[in-house]
Amino acid sequence: MEVIKTPIEGVVIIKPRLFEDERGYFFESFSERDFNAQVRPVKFVQDNESKSSYGVLRGLHFQKPPFAQSKLVRVIRGAVLDVAVDIRKGSPTFGKHVAVELSEENHLQLFIPRGFAHGFSVLTPEVIFQYKCDNFYAPQSEGAIAWNDPQLNIDWRIPADGIILSEKDKHHPTLNEAEWLFDYNENLYADIK
Repeated sequence: MEVIKTPIEGVVIIKPRLFEDERGYFFESFSERDFNAQVRPVKFVQDNESKSSYGVLRGLHFQKPPFAQSKLVRVIRGAVLDVAVDIRKGSPTFGKHVAVELSEENHLQLFIPRGFAHGFSVLTPEVIFQYKCDNFYAPQSEGAIAWNDPQLNIDWRIPADGIILSEKDKHHPTLNEAEWLFDYNENLYADIK
């Protein structure tokens, strides 16, 4: 696999080594050995999958400690714009984001470390989205930032009037209004041996 750095330290794009022939293709979508050596040591404990249609926007979500999550995300069918936002107070990239198109054609994956909010918008008629988490889902630790926060200035590549949100995602605070954010100086991976 090839690890591609982004402008925000810790957020990386992973490009798998693809083997193609007349039968189709094969690639290793995850190797704990290679990931821990080339990205960072993590222990993924939960895999999730969602199906969405064009215009759906999910985000910007995170979980607070002690249930903070890293995510390794990819698309099985279709395409999304995947976004990671640095919400670590004191970080030199606080409030900045990385946006990457993930698709069934490019096979790219995005690693979102703990301390970031995550979301995606669906760019194709349908998408199957998969992601690994290194902590279990804990509803009592849910947090979120408004997808349309003007300070973040994210171009979701969908007209605003075409965006489809869950009821919950319509009511998140902006980054400035958020009552809780991560601390850049806190070791969010203290539990990883």
